[in-house]
Amino acid sequence: MFKSENRAISFQTVWGSGGDLQTMTESGVLVNGDSAFNITAFFSAVSLISDTISTLPVDAFIRFDGERRPFRPKPVWIDQPDVDMTRQAHYGQLVTSLLVFGNSYTRVFRDNNGEIVNLVVLDPNTVEVTRSAIGRKIFKVEGEKQPLTSDEIVHIVDLAMPGSLVGLSRVDKLKESLGIAFALQAFAGRFFSNGLSADVIIEAPPSMTNSQAKDLIDGFNNRHRGFRKAHKAGILTGGAVAKNLSLDPEKSQVLESRRFVVEEIARAFNIPLHMLGVPGTNTYSSVEQNGLQFISHTLRPILEKIEWAYSRLIQTDTAFIKFNFNALLRGDLQSRATAYSILTQAGIFSVNQALAFEDLPAVEGGNAHRVPLANIDLTAASLTADEMKIGMAQKLINAGFDPAGVLAALGLPAVAHTGLPTTQLQPVAQVDPNNPQSVYGVN
Repeated sequence: MFKSENRAISFQTVWGSGGDLQTMTESGVLVNGDSAFNITAFFSAVSLISDTISTLPVDAFIRFDGERRPFRPKPVWIDQPDVDMTRQAHYGQLVTSLLVFGNSYTRVFRDNNGEIVNLVVLDPNTVEVTRSAIGRKIFKVEGEKQPLTSDEIVHIVDLAMPGSLVGLSRVDKLKESLGIAFALQAFAGRFFSNGLSADVIIEAPPSMTNSQAKDLIDGFNNRHRGFRKAHKAGILTGGAVAKNLSLDPEKSQVLESRRFVVEEIARAFNIPLHMLGVPGTNTYSSVEQNGLQFISHTLRPILEKIEWAYSRLIQTDTAFIKFNFNALLRGDLQSRATAYSILTQAGIFSVNQALAFEDLPAVEGGNAHRVPLANIDLTAASLTADEMKIGMAQKLINAGFDPAGVLAALGLPAVAHTGLPTTQLQPVAQVDPNNPQSVYGVN
């Protein structure tokens, strides 16, 4: 007689982080968040994005009168979110969770004063998301005695359907393509492990007994199975004939199929194909554009979500965190020098700001911004305009216009005149400034 047994099945056990039940794909392979990393292209895609984002510099800023300024003192958790791991490891876990499961959950720990003391990225399979009676998110986390709120959990969603509380998992939505990748990878492994002859049948004569047939098969496998024994010569006795039933990988388009899987994964993560090592997909003329595409369409959407979610942890409405893309946008030395020259001559950058981008020490007087043409300090930029006005006044006065009226029209201050004619008409070399008329015999 059978005995029944009751077992509790939690939400996390069945549904994980909001995905479907784990079922076999059409290729007969079970694909989930852990097994997907056995596929080289998938591992490379997640690693590329995660490592790139987690190693970017990050800082805190605040907007004051429309101007962005560094936020100081900078919160300690920005450089050390998790006290037990590096900043790179913390953000790497966050991005990986977001890419694979479509969600990331960060547990926020505070001290008695409400200050953040630790940020821990949770396993998304241990979190259940619901809404309260007033529409606020409620998080049930394995190991936590009480449900948590958005003040204690930072929830970031990658891509979600309208009305859904959790994001879509790339693994779940790509499980058929990933299943094909698994099958092709397993096929390649068996093909090489069997000595480049995956399926061989030996046709035995009717006179051969079962014992003789078994000995023949065992001897054949011992001599030829495995890639180290491939291409060894063999002899079949008693009229037995070996026939190869396997398909040529090239004719069966195995290589093309494996390339297609890599392309599918690259498209799913919005990664340029050459970054996953797909041959023939990059040229020297497209390297820069591919890099900009990677930043604009791959990294920036993810970083915007992280920046917005983590900026809410700063207890100031106008403060925010920002990842620095400058390291990824740096061109060659000649291109950078040309850009710095244009920006400094246009007055956009100071000399010291350009030096800072190259991690070089500042120079004395390098904080002044310069303007075009005369390339002088911004504070003395009016000198060029005054010089042009004086030139215009000189031409007008020489043409017979009233000097006082010319100065007033050009906005120049009135200047006292000696009463002497112009220097071209003065026949003397020196003039007494206290009695200029004395040179003409007039006292």
